[in-house]
Amino acid sequence: VFRSLGPENLLLKGATLKNTKKIYGVAVYTGMETKMALNYQGKSQKRSAVEKSINAFLIVYLCILLGKATVCTTLKYVWQSNPFNDEPWYNEKTKKERETFKVLRMFTDFLSFMVLFNFIIPVSMYVTVEMQKFLGSFFISWDKEMYDEEIQEGALVNTSDLNEELGQVEYVFTDKTGTLTENSMEFIECCIDGHKYKDCISEVDGFCQSDGPLKYGKAEKSREELFLRALCLCHTVQIKEADQVDGLMAHPERKYTYISSSPDEIALVKGAEKYGFTFLGLENDFMKIRNQKNETEMYQLLHVLNFDPVRRRMSVIVRTTTGKLLLFCKGADSSIFPRVQQEEIQQTKVHVDRNAMDGYRTLCVAFKELTQKEYDKIDRQLSEAKMALQDREEKMAKVFDDTEANMHLIGATAVEDRLQEQLAETIEALHAAGMKVWVLTGDKMETAKSTCYACRLFQTSTELLELTARTVGESERKEDRLHELLLEYHKKLIQDVPKNRGGLKRSWTLSQEYGLIIDGSTLSLILNPSQDSGSSNYKSIFLQICLKCTAVLCCRMAPLQKAQIVRMVKNTKGSPITLSIGDGANDVSMILEAHVGIGIKGKEGRQASRNSDYAVPKFKHLRKLLLAHGHLYYVRIAHLVQYFFYKNLCFILPQFLYQFFCGFSQQPLYDAAYLTMYNICFTSLPILAYSLLEQHISIDTLTSDPQLYMKVSDNAMLQWRPFLYWTFLGAFEGLVFFFGVYFLFQNSSLEDNGKVFGNWTFGTIVFTVLVFTVTLKLALDTRFWTWMNHFVIWGSLAFYVFFSFFWGGVIWQVSFLLSQQRMYFVFAHMLTSVSTWLAIILLIFISLFPEILLIVLKNIKEKNHQVRNKMM
Repeated sequence: VFRSLGPENLLLKGATLKNTKKIYGVAVYTGMETKMALNYQGKSQKRSAVEKSINAFLIVYLCILLGKATVCTTLKYVWQSNPFNDEPWYNEKTKKERETFKVLRMFTDFLSFMVLFNFIIPVSMYVTVEMQKFLGSFFISWDKEMYDEEIQEGALVNTSDLNEELGQVEYVFTDKTGTLTENSMEFIECCIDGHKYKDCISEVDGFCQSDGPLKYGKAEKSREELFLRALCLCHTVQIKEADQVDGLMAHPERKYTYISSSPDEIALVKGAEKYGFTFLGLENDFMKIRNQKNETEMYQLLHVLNFDPVRRRMSVIVRTTTGKLLLFCKGADSSIFPRVQQEEIQQTKVHVDRNAMDGYRTLCVAFKELTQKEYDKIDRQLSEAKMALQDREEKMAKVFDDTEANMHLIGATAVEDRLQEQLAETIEALHAAGMKVWVLTGDKMETAKSTCYACRLFQTSTELLELTARTVGESERKEDRLHELLLEYHKKLIQDVPKNRGGLKRSWTLSQEYGLIIDGSTLSLILNPSQDSGSSNYKSIFLQICLKCTAVLCCRMAPLQKAQIVRMVKNTKGSPITLSIGDGANDVSMILEAHVGIGIKGKEGRQASRNSDYAVPKFKHLRKLLLAHGHLYYVRIAHLVQYFFYKNLCFILPQFLYQFFCGFSQQPLYDAAYLTMYNICFTSLPILAYSLLEQHISIDTLTSDPQLYMKVSDNAMLQWRPFLYWTFLGAFEGLVFFFGVYFLFQNSSLEDNGKVFGNWTFGTIVFTVLVFTVTLKLALDTRFWTWMNHFVIWGSLAFYVFFSFFWGGVIWQVSFLLSQQRMYFVFAHMLTSVSTWLAIILLIFISLFPEILLIVLKNIKEKNHQVRNKMM
């Protein structure tokens, strides 16, 4: 027996072997030849805008470090040019020191100053940032509002490196089916010979007559039954028997379920079942159906002409028990209408167009009766084409094309893919937050367009610009027509519109909102123009048009075209942050391409959620993920970064100033224990707790007022202006710390008994003021207090005091462990002076006074603003 291998012989990945001990098979289309691999977009390393800002700030502080070391090294040798300063009588140089090469000494001194000042580089910040990102990501997973009862799953975080990027999104690219819709098909209505049928059915009278169809009355009874038989026979649905269980069953009337690769087919079969014709399964090449009279009908399945994306239709050839041969065909209107009698089209086309405008997925159903001679010819041609070793696909397509000709149109179906709950509200919130939403789908334009209207992506006032096969045309010079349209739209959106001066950030909407619709074939012309068309600037003009539109719909898109669109926008001037969201394997390429990829845990498998950075159960959860979590993550980590640079500048500036008073001898101002523990113990936990728990605005307010999202957009808190503010604040406080204590030490006898304080006491007072000031600065910035904030802030200050007593009073006595005893009882002795207490309190207040003043003025301004709003 010779048989060719075709699509019907393929087992898809994940298929399970049942009722058979073994089979012989060969693995085909594996590895890089699988559809998923062919449409796969390689992973690229994703880095957030915050990381890039940190690197830029780090270069500034590295320059400050090099500058300090250079200044101190230079001034040291200027100061030592005086012989008395270079070699005083009490510290004469050895012969070896005098003979040392001067350049080598200068280089050694430079390195010594680099080591002394290296604490200005916040190395511990990187550890804290990684901890903040990792621990902070759990708040997304723990969010109960993002938990879906239906699938019993919540949000999933696959990478924590991009948490703050969720607060910077400018463009949202979304799939339609399964993302904006539920991918749950439901049979809505149908038309038979131009008559609309909807709602219920009775066994006696057949379908109920619709109220308000375009054509009143009903079709003939025989045509109704023919249409329903076509729905029951023209498909690839399989029956799965329900498992036998003891006890009560949820649906005792149904002992089987339908299985198919397409949810549309199941919806059509269930629609026919609702109207009295039930598909009972396939047994020994015979399809069994139960009609309205509860009689079982048998049809021998002779051939299945499988669906393919080129033909966009499928057919079956069956033989009735009376020997009659029938071909049933269903497919898209564009592929069925040219193959049926032209006089039959108009009455059905009206319904199809209206259903498409309503957002329903439409299919047309046709049939023709075959003679035995015609069938024998078709059977022979199919067998020869299937056995062909060369050009098999072309020969099969030719036979299919000849077979599916001169058919008779019966009617059309309308299947609804329901919109996800709260979809319109979510898209409106994203628009209000300054984000542009683009829909990238493989569906036909009419269906996708109506979905965009239903979810309020397009408003009734939105003027739609079309770049589709319908507007461009199918002529040989369609590039010229495309060029004309691009120039026309460019003139309308860009050249004739006055420039927006000032105004709201991300304010692209002018007096008129524009939306763009483009299909895959036109996009190919733009991205891959022919060599002789002189259209190299198509892409730039198209991109300028897109960026001026409030919403863009791309229909009939291939998976790689989706990724091309995302890459095109991502690489525009300013590098806007992009987000892609989808639910299927065909969305993986665009998910990987965008700055942030989000997968929907839908009904098309888990490929999208596995390849994404974040996964959520429903599209509506995107609102809280971006407007609340994203906003807060960005504010927290931006404050963390600025605070680390600020507190390290406060820390090292007094050390730098101290060199001017110690002959540039690399004498440290602080004890080694303080140098080591400043970033590790004394100031690390408060900022970590702040970066995890801070809510400067409540989550409910952030979710309900999307415009707050724009206040932190475009990396607002990590621009050079706020960075310079924090830097000058750190420099001011460092100057206050050092010179405040310096003026206190103008009289070094700070006790009644005349004892003087030394350099370690000086450094300890500066360090004490430093630790209290930077910690209290964070307390002033905290708007959302929890027990953990109180514990780490006041606990860190208490730990510093305890450690200082312990370090100077207990450990110091263990002389065999420590060779030096420079800090012995320094801290305790320092606190016996009333002047020291007064100086510490006064210097902390002076350092924080500008910040307190700014907070008071800001609160007064906000209250005045609220009063004006109430009066208005």
